[in-house]
Amino acid sequence: MRLNSLKPAAGARKEGVRVGRGIGSGLGKTAGRGHKGSYARTGKGKIKAGFEGGQMPLQRRLPKVGFRSRTAREVSEVLLYKLGTIEADVIDFDVLKAAGLVETRAERVKIVKKGELSRAIKLRGVAVTAGARAAIEAAGGSVE
Repeated sequence: MRLNSLKPAAGARKEGVRVGRGIGSGLGKTAGRGHKGSYARTGKGKIKAGFEGGQMPLQRRLPKVGFRSRTAREVSEVLLYKLGTIEADVIDFDVLKAAGLVETRAERVKIVKKGELSRAIKLRGVAVTAGARAAIEAAGGSVE
């Protein structure tokens, strides 16, 4: 067997029907496209998705409502003053989750400045806003 002698199995490849080649072929004249209309014309067979024949399409008739962030579900925000209620000195994601300050579906957490912090805490592996970082460091704590 040589590469130049390879052929597909008999009947595996059907030859395409040649349309528009005379009345005797069975697909002459209109070539199986029928008479008139958009599907009979060249290049006009496809109609744009959502096109309703000139009527105002559904996606334009319905009102646009709000915006839902894809990442909002993953990131949970914790207010600065709530960190004072946690007994641990070193606070990370797991400690916040155990304390019930983080939603169960959250994958990340961010500390936001609201209220004051009375004691020094150490944050590890948690995102912090600039204002919250300044407040934590002013209370004698640190952010890693």
